[in-house]
Amino acid sequence: MLEVNLLPLIQQAFEQAQLARLLSPPNPSVGAVIATADGRILGQGHTQRAGGPHAEIMALREAQALGHNVIGATAYVTLEPCSHHGRTGPCCDALIAAGIAKVVALASDPNPLVAGQGFARLQQAGVAIELIAEDVKLARSARELNLGYFSRMQRKTPWVRMKLAASLDGTTALENGQSQWITSAPARADGHAWRARACAVLTGIGTVLEDNPRLDVRLVSTPRQPHIVVIDSRLETPINAALFATEQASARQYFIYCAIDDARKRSALEARGVSVIALPNTNGKVDLTAVLRDLAAREVNELHLEAGHKLNGSFVREGLVDEFLLYLAPQLLGPGRGMAAFGPLTSLQDALELEFTDTTRIGPDLRIRARVAGRTGF
Repeated sequence: MLEVNLLPLIQQAFEQAQLARLLSPPNPSVGAVIATADGRILGQGHTQRAGGPHAEIMALREAQALGHNVIGATAYVTLEPCSHHGRTGPCCDALIAAGIAKVVALASDPNPLVAGQGFARLQQAGVAIELIAEDVKLARSARELNLGYFSRMQRKTPWVRMKLAASLDGTTALENGQSQWITSAPARADGHAWRARACAVLTGIGTVLEDNPRLDVRLVSTPRQPHIVVIDSRLETPINAALFATEQASARQYFIYCAIDDARKRSALEARGVSVIALPNTNGKVDLTAVLRDLAAREVNELHLEAGHKLNGSFVREGLVDEFLLYLAPQLLGPGRGMAAFGPLTSLQDALELEFTDTTRIGPDLRIRARVAGRTGF
């Protein structure tokens, strides 16, 4: 069990990791604190943008900038130091070279390229290792912070979060399609904050043609824009769609998954920088399970789903949604479009069982987070 006097240091490392949540994807959000045996902090830091320094390097750099000697110090990290050459060099080698005597970590790295090898290399160099037990609350929080990363590494699919905005009676749009705006400005801003933490936002061609959305992050500050994914069986996405007109559009990647390929349409979309991927299923629609596997291979950790009731229904029916992010407005709209068109079920026992994980007032609206019962990315 972690010594009580060391808890503030590993907590500080976790707080550093939280600072990286919007910045680091597709890399995990990691924090590091380097401290003396008596708990004096020498340096701290968190993971930077992909291709930039990892948390351990940032902490070592800060210690050096402050003129601190880290030989014999302890590094407190929220995830096992990497041991492979990816976009950057191995962090475990940097810790060894710096003379770190001990590493305390909240979680092992599920990446098969690491997966204990970082700890092993450190131990071989004489560095003591303490891995916090998985049932410790802070250790679980560190994994939850990187839920999408763990999902991608262990399940080979992203963590899929479906965002919905509805009236109290479950209507997401009127029969004529009108839906702007059911929820309040604070709720919309909160929804953008959830977009910001995702690697990609997914929608369907119906939403693109009806609403012409941008699906970018505008209402909160963000260091990057999530990529765009469109399920478009017949390649009907207009080349002048608002999706492509976003600020920072050049920094986003665009993926359109189709079932019926068309060389002319493909060429026009590819000229806009879109990756067109044909993944048909046996029914002539897009194979959604294959889409998730493909997105994981493209380093998508958290996938934020904002689509219409038909595509939502397909994701629910195929068991591909992990979590629901629901904003309920205090109003009744009567008959209209629902949240997800699946079923009808013939037995109550066939219901999709959920677990509420959070309920919060956002302005006048209620935000509900619910996870599929028993579902975890790790």
